[in-house]
Amino acid sequence: MTPQALIFDIDGTLWDSRALVAEGYNLQLRDEGLDRLCVNAEQLRPLFGQVITAIADALLGSIPEGERYGLMERCMARENRYLAENPCDIGYPEIRETLEALAEKFDLYIVSNSQRDYPELCMEKLGIARLIRGHLCFGDTGTPKDQTILRLLREHTISSAMYIGDTQADCDSAHAAGIPFLWAAYGFGKATDYDDMVSQPRELRKLLNQQK
Repeated sequence: MTPQALIFDIDGTLWDSRALVAEGYNLQLRDEGLDRLCVNAEQLRPLFGQVITAIADALLGSIPEGERYGLMERCMARENRYLAENPCDIGYPEIRETLEALAEKFDLYIVSNSQRDYPELCMEKLGIARLIRGHLCFGDTGTPKDQTILRLLREHTISSAMYIGDTQADCDSAHAAGIPFLWAAYGFGKATDYDDMVSQPRELRKLLNQQK
């Protein structure tokens, strides 16, 4: 059955911001005299998609817990500013054109484990804000992704949906929320018990041919 809505992850699904995120983090870390904690894009690859506290624990484990999460918030705020100032030509090939085609048949949404304001940055930089009917992230809800998905479904009265992401954690979250999962295999991670998959963004257009 064709879903009413498609809900997208961001990192590894819509764009690859790892290098720019690392640069933003590092600007803040250097300003605070913490050059030893600077990161690179490959270090971020397995962490993208996790909640903010988990990323902080992985990258800033040498910082006392009472200071760690505040530092991560400052790094993410600097990241947001850096992305806002950068052209961000980091969307996956044909992703905007693909979403434009999908928006003719489906209601499009975003749910991410990101900090607040990150979804808005992504939508602005990719030129897709007009296509997205609503979005939520960990920074908005403070809850695991499955609960954030459920909140989005309630708030927008969505009767049926599919989640599109790139990791097993995304898959688990979608299934915990009671909706099918489409694995974006071109992204950062692996998934096993997905309901459907694509190897490149333009293949998402096959959803346009599904029958109700």
